[in-house]
Amino acid sequence: MLRREFIKSGLGALATLGVGEVILLGAGDAMAAAPDPLNYATDADGAAHKVRPDYRTATSVKSVCLNCSTVCGIEGFVQDGRVVKIRGNPLDPNLGSFMTCAKGQSGPTINNYPERLLFPLRRVGKRGEGLWRRITWEEAYAEMATRIRRCIDDGHPERVAIHQGRSRYESEIGRFLNAIGSPVLLNHRALCSSNKRAANYVSLGETDWESIDAERCRYFLNFGANFFEAHQGGLHLVKRVTKARFDHGAKLVTFDVRMSNTAGRSDEWFQPYPGTEGAIALAMGHVILRENLHDRAFVADYVQPGEARLREWLASCTPAWAAQLSGVPAADIERLAIEFASAKPAVAAFTNRGTGAHYNGFNAERAVVMLNALVGSVGKPGGYCYGLEEKLSPAKYPAPQPEPPKVTIRTDLEDPPEWPLANRWQKMKVGQVVYDYLKEGRARLDVYISYTIAAPMTWPEGRTTAAEVLADEKLIPFHACSDIVYSEMAHYADLILPDATYLERWGMDIRNNLELRHYVMLRQPMVPPPGEAVSFPDVLFNIGKRLGPDQAKYFAFGTHEDYVRAQCSKLPTKGPDGRAFASGFEYMKHYGVHVDAGPKAYEVYRRALSAEQLAGSRVDEASGRVLKADKPGGKERAIGLMVGGVAVRGFATPSRRFEIHAPEVAQVAAAAGMRDDGLPSFHHVPGLESLPADRYVLTSFKWNVHTQGRTASQKYLAEIVHDNPMWMHPSVAARIGVKSGDMVELTTYRPRSGTAGDKAFKGGAAGKDAVVGRARIRVFVTQGIHPKVLAVSNSLGWKFGGRAAQGRNGNRTAVLRASGQGATVAALGPEPRHDDLRNGVWWDERNGGRGNGVNINAILPVNPSPLVGMQAWFDTVCSVRRV
Repeated sequence: MLRREFIKSGLGALATLGVGEVILLGAGDAMAAAPDPLNYATDADGAAHKVRPDYRTATSVKSVCLNCSTVCGIEGFVQDGRVVKIRGNPLDPNLGSFMTCAKGQSGPTINNYPERLLFPLRRVGKRGEGLWRRITWEEAYAEMATRIRRCIDDGHPERVAIHQGRSRYESEIGRFLNAIGSPVLLNHRALCSSNKRAANYVSLGETDWESIDAERCRYFLNFGANFFEAHQGGLHLVKRVTKARFDHGAKLVTFDVRMSNTAGRSDEWFQPYPGTEGAIALAMGHVILRENLHDRAFVADYVQPGEARLREWLASCTPAWAAQLSGVPAADIERLAIEFASAKPAVAAFTNRGTGAHYNGFNAERAVVMLNALVGSVGKPGGYCYGLEEKLSPAKYPAPQPEPPKVTIRTDLEDPPEWPLANRWQKMKVGQVVYDYLKEGRARLDVYISYTIAAPMTWPEGRTTAAEVLADEKLIPFHACSDIVYSEMAHYADLILPDATYLERWGMDIRNNLELRHYVMLRQPMVPPPGEAVSFPDVLFNIGKRLGPDQAKYFAFGTHEDYVRAQCSKLPTKGPDGRAFASGFEYMKHYGVHVDAGPKAYEVYRRALSAEQLAGSRVDEASGRVLKADKPGGKERAIGLMVGGVAVRGFATPSRRFEIHAPEVAQVAAAAGMRDDGLPSFHHVPGLESLPADRYVLTSFKWNVHTQGRTASQKYLAEIVHDNPMWMHPSVAARIGVKSGDMVELTTYRPRSGTAGDKAFKGGAAGKDAVVGRARIRVFVTQGIHPKVLAVSNSLGWKFGGRAAQGRNGNRTAVLRASGQGATVAALGPEPRHDDLRNGVWWDERNGGRGNGVNINAILPVNPSPLVGMQAWFDTVCSVRRV
């Protein structure tokens, strides 16, 4: 078919690709039609020079950053149709200033990235071959609507799935899936934070992320959180922790296997053996109770199972026991526990992935959170606080009407039974098993829509299992990918849908507020997207309108802008400065953020229930719970707790208490044939108890300038961090005879799962010696890592994504070639005098640079932890040898 056609080649040719023309895109592509970079002007003689933008004449637009999960409020400055500068929006209560991090500053560079996808493309030839034909949006919409309509008519709407990365479009995507009748929204939460979220849900019952009152805190016990680099709301937390430490001498203690930026800035840093953080926390609880430093009143009124049972349970969890497991001296464990409890209630013990991303991470997270309950710091000023109403609830932010009914069916793909707590409190899924389920025939898809997921790059076993399944047209008959650049995910698609960046689209956003008041932000376009790029929600809405009258009625409201306008309809129209607006939408466009008035969310559990809330309720004398049916004759549920003769709100757990003992967890585990008594007890990570001398534990981490799938294409960030050598302790280096800069071969092995009743995933008896993969990598020898741990950062090692991501210099030229007839060079006009990517990728390995790093996820095994299913990233056993 293509023999007589000229085929354009290279990302640089996208700008000149006509409808119906064919282009070849591949991993080695380094050519681009680069516009003059930001803040450069060209003289009359053609010379390029840097200019300072005149912000007095620039247009200011408020919006929300999405270069990481922190989602800071921002203000952009637009000149000549380009975003030339980003700064923080001080009205964002979390940020509270004009500052942003490097990722925030880098935002405009992706808008003007010359390798942007510009037009819808349909695959030509074999999947993964890289041949594409430009089509119109109407052709793209028609094809997707036809395929989805076929699934609906066949009675299998669940064979349509959306697989998302960090979308921030929960309401919009949910509407689309409900309209077609599919429950299959897959996400990446099990690869990110599900153990931590689940631990907070079990303990507190109502939030997926704590809101530490850090500015007023006096003592921080940090288990595995690296908020100076990568953390939910890290920038916001850093600002407040720094203020607490320097203004009133707060102490920061960090437990981490690696000297992260956070560990290096701590007052004390300890290197526990991998996966033993939970044991340390239990031992601290033992000391706090033994020394009677707990908050006896809080424990008596609000903590389950109560002091006597806690003392009995923790009796054997001594500092000596924890020291033997963790390597952290017993004297230090005891001293830190006493210091922490003595500073109560303005103290906080908290976690992040360093503790949660283990096979035993769910209970380790719970054990750490428990320390706050023992000392009564939960919800106190300076303590372990939590926000309320952190979601975009329909009551406050109504979507356009009519709305489709919620889907009630389930499938193994979106609700895998092996991990019964994955979706119990929130749709956290177990996304890392999706490709295995498809490969094994446990699930079937006919239409797979991916959005900012980049699975071959960011998934464990991404370039083996994930890529193999994505390439198989029998397992995934049709794949439509919405992305900004030609990613590894787009390479395995049948239809590429060019997306708008977060600076080019609409949306409502919300995060937990460290100032403990509910707030909401508006994301609005600063500039239009280039070419024919369309934001993903508008793509879904346009497809929905073409599915038929039963579905189209749910999308009659118009565009995504109209959708967001409706969500703003209940927001105020009078600004904090007295200025009046025609609507809540106009209010949000002007300020970018709205913060609810009222008191901060301290000690919410002590708030008395109103007479209206108590109407029709009764008190269960045995438990003290206040019970009420939602409707006459309906099932009763707990709405509060009797404390000192007063009906108070309590915690949103089944017992209305802070649940150190969670009967719900024990019941679910027993039903699934798993071992868990409902207490956050310690169990070894299988296979890590006694590693041989030549085996190590591999961990990964994020740099503060990168997120896994969003930032490598931004040259400003890629030139700050583009290489990821492996951190190695000097004792390991001496054993294998290497020094910093030497190359080694890293080999990873499958995990040995097998706690009683657990259904091991790809593990079992053969897991000890089954190789997952190998990689050649440069070594960085340092004392700043545990002797039995090797560490490699993620987010790097891209094969696709353009010159910055791939670490390749390249020219602006685009090549035209006829199939089987050689090649000719297409003239695209004179080269710009200043092409920052043509010769500015100074880390290009071909020219003596360090290269663009190693994709470490490619050789990490799929390894979901029990019950919740979070990926046990940090339990990978490995070996290393000199090459």
